[in-house]
Amino acid sequence: MTTVTSPLAGRAIGLANVPDPVFSGAMVGPGTAIDPVREPSEAVSPIDGVVVSMHPHAFVVVDGEGHGVLTHLGIDTVQLNGQGFELLVNKGDTVARGQAVVRWNPAEVEKAGKSPICPIVALEATADSLSDVREDGDVKAGDQLFGWS
Repeated sequence: MTTVTSPLAGRAIGLANVPDPVFSGAMVGPGTAIDPVREPSEAVSPIDGVVVSMHPHAFVVVDGEGHGVLTHLGIDTVQLNGQGFELLVNKGDTVARGQAVVRWNPAEVEKAGKSPICPIVALEATADSLSDVREDGDVKAGDQLFGWS
């Protein structure tokens, strides 16, 4: 069982409320989403593992069981070309749960006309392999979002 924790502080809102049909329709995979606090912050790794994909606006960490978790910082933020995002680790690095991965400012993303909402997605998972999915309430970085078996 992989426990996936929140990479950010904010409010859990569930994938269905993400303003992007690819995420809200769970086409990328099941999971949840965080509406982050509007202040400069560090997105941290949701699991222990290896960074297999690293972009300013999104990263994927895969754990020892082969479970890959995508953290996507905001919607359509790829269009910002990395502006306002600072990478703190590199692709191929081993990271621990809670380790800072990207520094960013959700308020700046919002000012640039993008949604700062962050989908946290279990890649190549089925919805029934996730348990206790958090879809409401305030969360701190490190709080459990869902279990993945």
